[in-house]
Amino acid sequence: MTVETVRVCMQYRVTGLAAEAGYFALLSLPPLVFGLLGGVGYLGDILGHNTVATVTRDIENYASGFLTEASLNQVLMPTIRDALGAGRPDVISIGFLLSLWSGSRCLNVLLDTISIMYSQGGKRGIVRTRILSLSLYLLSLLFGAIVVPLTVIGPDVLGDWLPAQVRFLMVFYWPLVGGLTILGFATLYYIATPQRTPWVRDLPGAALTLATWVVTSMALRWALNRSIVGGLSIYGPLAATIVVLIWLYFLSIGVLIGAALNAATVRLWPPPELLPVRERARALIEDGVSRLRERDDGVDDTPGVEPDEGENRPLAEVDTPVGNRQSLDSSRAIG
Repeated sequence: MTVETVRVCMQYRVTGLAAEAGYFALLSLPPLVFGLLGGVGYLGDILGHNTVATVTRDIENYASGFLTEASLNQVLMPTIRDALGAGRPDVISIGFLLSLWSGSRCLNVLLDTISIMYSQGGKRGIVRTRILSLSLYLLSLLFGAIVVPLTVIGPDVLGDWLPAQVRFLMVFYWPLVGGLTILGFATLYYIATPQRTPWVRDLPGAALTLATWVVTSMALRWALNRSIVGGLSIYGPLAATIVVLIWLYFLSIGVLIGAALNAATVRLWPPPELLPVRERARALIEDGVSRLRERDDGVDDTPGVEPDEGENRPLAEVDTPVGNRQSLDSSRAIG
């Protein structure tokens, strides 16, 4: 299994495809983030002002690690506070229109690269691929507007909202998030392939993708902490862009390695063909008719059995004594 997975990765240049997917993901990230912030602003009253303040403070603390004080206080944080303080239809509309092309382009590349890993590249038309990527992008916007606040809030704040009797359920918060992530990746693999296998066959690759994400994120965080000297990054003002691009690159590698694992399982253990009922019935009937014809032909032309010599002689000569045969010849002469 491991050898076949590595073979698939080397055959289809998993690093090059991951770089392409990560680049387009980086291009679609800014309008996507601002569009989500504009949508989350409408949920400020539902989430509570304390939650919005906590999210704003966490963003400020995180951004202060790689942005200058002037850029942070004069550009980024006023925009964040304005977007999270109340709903911004202009941010949603402009960000949506800008991210509509770039985001769908990112998903288009992701669907294409997954199809290539499954050895099914080019089997889906350009129009169908574009429509599918656009539909998935719209669904991801809707899904992200709901999931992003819950992910930022975390189990601690969410546990405060729940009654004391059911707060023990927060133990299952991260396992539930991991399970939903695996189900989401399995669905992505299932939709991305033109010739689909059973959905269950995509679960191993989805689990490997999640594990790769966790490991690479921890490794990248360790490397970034080692690269910061005296509170400043060695990459200077390009630190944020480089970090995000590297992170998206590793995320893309995780997705493609999971697809390679699923493709390896299909090569080693091909799934049975799932034909419609009408086609299966037609195939059974044709197979039965061909077997009947072969059996009939085998009875007429049985090998090793020679026909009787009397079958090719005239009727008068079959089992006729010698004397009767002579009288029969004389009667023919008289006649």
